[in-house]
This record gives sequence, structure tokens and C-alpha cells, in this order.
Amino acid sequence: MPKTKFWEPTYEDCLNLISRLPQVASYVYRRIFKDGKAIAADNTLDYAANFSHMLGFDDPKMLELMRLYITIHTDHEGGNVSAHTGHLVGSALSDPYLSFAAALNGLAGPLHGLANQEVLLWIKSVMEETGSNITTDQLKEYVWKTLKSGKVVPGYGHGVLRNTDPRYSCQREFALKYLPEDPLFQLVSKLYEVVPPILTELGKVKNPWPNVDAHSGVLLNHFGLTEARYYTVLFGVSRSIGIGSQLIWDRALGLPLERPKSVTMEWLENHCKKVAA
Repeated sequence: MPKTKFWEPTYEDCLNLISRLPQVASYVYRRIFKDGKAIAADNTLDYAANFSHMLGFDDPKMLELMRLYITIHTDHEGGNVSAHTGHLVGSALSDPYLSFAAALNGLAGPLHGLANQEVLLWIKSVMEETGSNITTDQLKEYVWKTLKSGKVVPGYGHGVLRNTDPRYSCQREFALKYLPEDPLFQLVSKLYEVVPPILTELGKVKNPWPNVDAHSGVLLNHFGLTEARYYTVLFGVSRSIGIGSQLIWDRALGLPLERPKSVTMEWLENHCKKVAA
């Protein structure tokens, strides 16, 4: 097959991967957390709603949340760990299944796809320690205590963005519409008021604003998907669309094998001297 045709089987593989993942992922959820009985697909539903249905959630609001979740977690820039890993492995002409599997290993890290799980667990720990009626001043004290103990406030900051993550904003709009009285959402809202000024005062954070992970776990928890261990799998189903799209373009454009830059010890020494100066 000429290189100009490499994109064609990649396209078919990516379509198959993306289309089959909800059924595989929902089976994993039902097997581990529920009664083990798989729920048949409903082909009258769209992609995200059908995934929610196979998980066992048919509340119209949950279907709408899943549409939002799938959309905003598809991809946001190719430099994140999972998207870049998929591109890197794919550059060796590994097929989309191998590339996606590698990407998921990166997604499972606590600084990437596992972050929404970490945020939800942290928010629940705040609630357990302080109660649901925590005041703004009490929350400020709790955040400062967290930072002074050497820990971070999960869900805040981003490697690229320097403003509030728009994916956070659209989830907040959803929450204000459908679950304004939820205690965990109200705590998320208070954190939105409290954390950015504190991180700005701290002076060490380039972006003190919340990211996508600061909100998603609370929304899923509200509608009954409380098993935080599963959130990375949920993220992975969504991310397959972004990774698959990039792999097709990689093949269509004939992008080369990706290689990291190598440097000598002399280069490292000179670089350190320049920085020190």
C-alpha cells in the first residue's frame, strides 16, 4: 500500500474503535460495580446518550450531562499527555488500537485523567471535615492549611490556559440550571470564589483559575455515577474521538516518526550556566 493510502485503514480502525468503546466501557462498569448484567444498546439514541443508557442511567438530565461530558473531554490541544502519547505511538505506524491503549496509560496518571477523581475525593474530604455549611472564611483557612502542608488544591491551574477553563464554565452553567442546591456544587462555587485570590497571593501559580477537572466529578456524582475509580474510563471513551481524529490526519499528512531531542552533557552544563547567570 502506498503511503498516500495509509489514512484509509486508519480511518476504518478509528471509526470501529470509537463506535465500540461505549459498549466495552459500559460492560466494565456493569461488571465491576453493578449486577454484572450488560444493558443492550438503544440505537435510537445518540452516541453519548446511548453510552449513559448502557451504563444504567436514563434520567434525561444525565443524558444531557453525558453529551456535555463527551464533547468537552474529546480533546483540547495535542500537547496533553494522552493526546501526545497517541500521536507518538501512532508515528511508528502502530495501529489506532495500540496507540489508544498507550494513550490511556498516560490518561490514568493523577496529573491527567485521574485528576477529576482526585478533585471529587478532595471536595468530599472538605465536606466531611468541615460540614456542609462551611463559611467563606472557614474555607479560606482550610485552603491555606492545605497549601502550607505542601499539598495542592486539585482542579486549579493548567499547563496552557491562563484563564478560567471554558470547559469548567460550561459545566458550571449546567449545574446552575439543573442542580443549584447540590451541597457539593455549592462547595465548588465557594472554592471558585476563594481559591483564585489565594493562589494569586501565593505568587507561585501561573494560572490560579479552575480547570475542567474541578467540576466534572461533582456533576457525575449528583446523578448517581459515584464510583470515582471509573471516571478515567469515562474520560477515555471521550478522548478516543480526539485521538482517533489526530491519527487519521497524521496518516493523511504523512507525518514522520516522532523523535525526542537529544542533548549532550556539555549542552546541559552550558544551559545551566546560562540560567544561573
